[in-house]
Amino acid sequence: MDEMKNNILLEEELDEKKQQELLEKYDAEARTRTYKSKGMSVFISVFAIAISLYHLYTAYFGTLVTLKHRSLHVAMILALAYLLYPAHKRASRQKLSWYDAVCAVLAVSVTVYIFYDYLGIVHRAGIPNQADLFFGAVLVILVLEAARRVTGWALPSLGLIFIAYSLFGSNMPGFFGHRGYQWQQIVNHLFVTTDGIYGTAVGVASTYIFLFILFGAIMNKSGMGQFFNDIAMAAAGHTKGGPAKVAVIASGFLGSINGAAIANVVTTGAFTIPLMKRTGYSEDFSGAVEASASVGGQLLPPIMGAAAFIMAEVLGVQYRVIVMAAILPALLYYLGIMVQVQMRASKKGLEGIPKEQLPTVKEVMKERGHLLLPLLFLVYMLFFSGRTIIFSAFLTILVTIFISTLRPTTRMNFKEILESLDAGARSVVPVAVACAAVGPIVGVASITGFGLSMAYTIVSLGGTSLMFTLIFTMLTCIILGMGLPSIPAYLITATMAAPALIQLGIEPIVAHLFVFYFAMFANITPPVALASFAAAGISGGNAMKTGVESMKLSIAGFIVPYMFVYNSALLLRGTTFLEGVLVASTAIIGVTILASAAEGYFFATIPVIQRIVLLGASLLLISANMMQDAIGILIIAIILGSQYVKVKKKKKEMSPSGTTATEA
Repeated sequence: MDEMKNNILLEEELDEKKQQELLEKYDAEARTRTYKSKGMSVFISVFAIAISLYHLYTAYFGTLVTLKHRSLHVAMILALAYLLYPAHKRASRQKLSWYDAVCAVLAVSVTVYIFYDYLGIVHRAGIPNQADLFFGAVLVILVLEAARRVTGWALPSLGLIFIAYSLFGSNMPGFFGHRGYQWQQIVNHLFVTTDGIYGTAVGVASTYIFLFILFGAIMNKSGMGQFFNDIAMAAAGHTKGGPAKVAVIASGFLGSINGAAIANVVTTGAFTIPLMKRTGYSEDFSGAVEASASVGGQLLPPIMGAAAFIMAEVLGVQYRVIVMAAILPALLYYLGIMVQVQMRASKKGLEGIPKEQLPTVKEVMKERGHLLLPLLFLVYMLFFSGRTIIFSAFLTILVTIFISTLRPTTRMNFKEILESLDAGARSVVPVAVACAAVGPIVGVASITGFGLSMAYTIVSLGGTSLMFTLIFTMLTCIILGMGLPSIPAYLITATMAAPALIQLGIEPIVAHLFVFYFAMFANITPPVALASFAAAGISGGNAMKTGVESMKLSIAGFIVPYMFVYNSALLLRGTTFLEGVLVASTAIIGVTILASAAEGYFFATIPVIQRIVLLGASLLLISANMMQDAIGILIIAIILGSQYVKVKKKKKEMSPSGTTATEA
């Protein structure tokens, strides 16, 4: 065991530089400065800690009035973004350029102006003066430029396209045309209203998202990531294809907390991908397991990478409603991956890691099991305490710090607590900047009616067929989500695509979960599959083949959204306990068979024709029609039953005692 651990540690040490290179290649969020000047490094850390303390203060004592609080949040985040992220690849990563310093000062000046003339801005209400227009234009430019540096070109390009559409869309023919808007109107809408840059996304980022990312940073500092890896190794490492199951479990848990798919792939994958390859999985499959598991973490309650909070805010429902609706589909997604991992291991005869080389569950729980207490406390606070989400997050952060002191291996000293506050603020920058950059897109869509026009287009293409409308919506979400972080991907698809489904009578929560799923899968869907590409960089596999394998492993995720559209009981809404058990049972059977058909193995290798039939039978379990369920289960039972009989007969014939079959 010690020799194995040493080999893994040595491999991780050798690959540390490669991990960072991969992160920076596929994730613009990782391309930050490391200052040569100690004074500058200390200044940035102090500033980041101050930002975290401000958000903790407002979580307990309450925020300022909406516009002031959101503008201050954006100003601090923008300033930190310009201090951390260089303008281009050739710019210095060790010192601050003069123009970045100017941008940071301008970001703060926008908020200083809002605080200084707040009553004037409110009283003018849509009739901006020259100062309003100047600072509004500065804000729009700063937000889009920060988004370019932090997330890449996709998000700011969309923002510029939508601003251009607002200015020149009156010349467009058909229903995409609008009455036309002047620059002054657009700037005012984006600057001083809560439908623009300081909209819902920034509101959620400045409260829920900041606190939960900070919670994740503190948990990570206390060793939660190591705990997830260790407990997954102890529980599943010895089973057939164990390392792949470890990747699925560990990446799923971590992804739910931090919502950073690519970062999860690179950090967790540095450990799990070499293990998978060592036990016999191919390079492409090993990378695909890690990519699909990391992306799926954002679908997994209770935190869902903070997307649950935005969805609750957008829909105007309680957070617990989103979590309860999302839990069964997320578990079905991971079931689909687990089944394929198991079937691939069975087909290739892959074994797990010997038990003697692994820690026991008891050992892991004794050493770090207390780190589960903050998560249990968080669930209690969110579901049963009756307190607000913000206060629950604040209190959970304090409880996490206290719980970490129970064991020397997880105990954080004062310096480490400050480091986690620093790391938390830095981790928020990409998400918060992306939320601000969504403002021009959502703001223009609302003022011009583009969202409704897009919905009309999707419905028109789908005609009278719900299935065709769902397919067009899925394709729209995947295209819009390419190259975007998860939260802006969801917000954009929710604005553009979800209304099409709502027009057809689908419940808003069902429509939003549908578009959310496919916005997430843009990360593993070629040609722009950043999570898959990052995983291929670690495994040494082919990037496109890893992307295709990731899609195959995630096949349940591509089907489950259709399942809950046609059968909303899958979201456990308005169902009795018995109905919930029934719908969950048929869904589990359907996903298991779907994954087996995709892998081509169950008791033995499944012939192509039978795979197609099984695929069709699993799809029959999508709707709530009892007759279709019965037909699907009957087909599955016949095919798998006959396969089981053949396998048993073959084993008996091959065994020494089985040569006397006629005697039996």
